[in-house]
Amino acid sequence: MRIVRLANFVTPRSGGLRTALRNLGEGYQRAGHESVLIVPGQQSADDITEQGRVITLPSAPLPRTGGYRVLAGRRELTRLLDELEPDRIEVSDRSTLRWTGSWARQRGVGSMMVSHESLAGLLGVWGMPGRERLADRLNRHTAEAYDQIVCTTAFAAAEFRRLGVPNLVEVPLGVDLDEFHPSHADPTVRSRYARPDELLVVYCSRLSADKRPELAVDTIAALRAGKTPAVLVVAGDGSRRAALAYRSARLPVRFAGHIADRSAVAALLASADVVVAPGPVETFGLAALEALACGTPVVVNAASALPEVVGEAGLAVRGTAEAFADGVRRLIERPECERRAAARARAELFGWPQAVDGFLRAHGVPAATATTSVGRQHNPLTSLRPAVPTTTGAWAHQPAGADDAGAGRYA
Repeated sequence: MRIVRLANFVTPRSGGLRTALRNLGEGYQRAGHESVLIVPGQQSADDITEQGRVITLPSAPLPRTGGYRVLAGRRELTRLLDELEPDRIEVSDRSTLRWTGSWARQRGVGSMMVSHESLAGLLGVWGMPGRERLADRLNRHTAEAYDQIVCTTAFAAAEFRRLGVPNLVEVPLGVDLDEFHPSHADPTVRSRYARPDELLVVYCSRLSADKRPELAVDTIAALRAGKTPAVLVVAGDGSRRAALAYRSARLPVRFAGHIADRSAVAALLASADVVVAPGPVETFGLAALEALACGTPVVVNAASALPEVVGEAGLAVRGTAEAFADGVRRLIERPECERRAAARARAELFGWPQAVDGFLRAHGVPAATATTSVGRQHNPLTSLRPAVPTTTGAWAHQPAGADDAGAGRYA
């Protein structure tokens, strides 16, 4: 099967989305399918990679977005899709690419929209009035345009579920359990940022308003005010960089910038005492999951999807500096071996093979590799299930792609 994937807001420095696209593409290829990814970029390119064919279409950067680009040439993209003749399309942008659902339906091509963000949440961050009504209208149009809507957590699915969308399933993402491992802890990396008597706290994400990086800085201020010696390493870059530097001028905050080397990211996460994820609209949080895989517990914003992901391996708190500081202290009070073992055990429920299997079943095809074949504990979270309760209140289990009175694919 040829799966053509389309994504916007992908840059060489983008984090979670790029990671998800790469791992899913590599998984599709290993399962015997042909993966083609189309993304915007500075100049045109057509490369064969481990995740399949990657086509880059030249696009202008969007102002004030930190370099993000979108596939704006509809005529060119339509021509390319017609040439590629996909069996399925998988779209990772609910805004500018929603029209591709109509293209697919007109040509009898199966279609999937992957919701990587909470639309109502983002509109709230941007201060949009009437955001819930607007989000409902846009989400309803999206659900009608595609055969399948895939969300990675119940949090992400909630805004579709309240509309009674019938073609909705939840499939969690995954983490590379070898690339991110407690064995990558490095005393040299730790000593670079913190003394032996200091707590090393890490924020690893984009520096943008929706991620609330200033809350990580304020958490360090609250910890220091409470006589807890803590330092913060900020791994990431973005539009808030200058403002954060000003905000942290008198605090022990080190800006590591964007770290392109994944092994260096793993070493930093594994060497930290605690990772903080303050974003209130995160719909999965790959960086937090990578921290858990490295054996490092995470304090997360209770308003986001991350409580679903971290479980008992972290703490979910209100979105205030005092609450985050208290969360850090409470995690550190746990014996180190206990908190690190719990973090790793939680991450082992989220392997990429399970995620790939779930996405392939959402595409309506049998997965080539069962989750039990990878030698890791089966994760009930990765079971593909419609995200709409039945009339009895139980979850209805139906294989993706099953026909329903001729409608097919939950359409």
